Amino acid sequence: MAQLLDSRDLDAKADAIVKRMHAYLDAGNRVFTTSSFQTQSLPLLHMISRVNRDIPVYYTSTGFLFPDTIRFAEQLADTLKLNVVALRPDVPKIKQMDRAGRLLYASDPDYCCYLNKVQPLEPVLQANDVWINGVRSDQSDVRAAMQQEEPARHGCLRYHPMLDWDARSVFYYRRLHDLPEHPMEASGYLSIGCEPCTSKAFGEGNARNARWFGMNKTECGLNTTLVSESH
Repeated sequence: MAQLLDSRDLDAKADAIVKRMHAYLDAGNRVFTTSSFQTQSLPLLHMISRVNRDIPVYYTSTGFLFPDTIRFAEQLADTLKLNVVALRPDVPKIKQMDRAGRLLYASDPDYCCYLNKVQPLEPVLQANDVWINGVRSDQSDVRAAMQQEEPARHGCLRYHPMLDWDARSVFYYRRLHDLPEHPMEASGYLSIGCEPCTSKAFGEGNARNARWFGMNKTECGLNTTLVSESH
C-alpha cells in the first residue's frame, strides 16, 4: 500500500516555492505565469494566490478550448482571486485553414499550435523577466530534460517550481487545501487541451498520451519553441 504523503513535507515544498517567487518580485522582476487550468494546475495557482494576486495568469483562448475549461478558469479566478488574462491569436479561427479548406489542427497541428499558443505569448515574454511555468518532469521526455531555471526567448527566465512534483503530490496538495478538480476529469479526461486534440485517458502510462492521439506530436510548442535559441 502506498504511504500517505506527509502534509508538513508538502507545505514545506510549497513554502519554498512561495519564498522563491517573492524573491523574484523583491528583486524588481516583472513576473507572470501561464496555466492550462487543469486539475494539475491547482497547486501552483494556489501558491501564486499566496504570493501576489496581481501576478498575471495567462491562458491561450484558442477558440478550441472545452467550455468546461473556460468555466473552470473563471471559477478559479473568482475563488482564488487570480488575475486571469486570456490571450487570443492574431489569426481568426475561420482563417486557420489549409489550401484544401481543412482546419489546421487536422492538417498541420504544429502550425495550429504556433498560431494559437506560441505566437500570442511571445509579446508577454518580451514584456516580462520571469515566466513561472508549471511543467513536471514526469509529463514528457522534453520536460524531464528541463532544469528548475533556464532561459526562455526574448531574455526572459523560465522558472519551473513543480518540476519534481508528481500526480500523487498534486492530489494530496489539493486535498490538503480543499481545491477542486477540473469537471471533466471524473469522465476520464486527465490531460486536457484543445477539444479537437484531446482524448480520454486510456491504457497504462502517462496521461498525456491522450493528447494529439495518432499524431507524431507530444508538445504544443510553449515548452520547445519558447526556450532560449542558445539553449
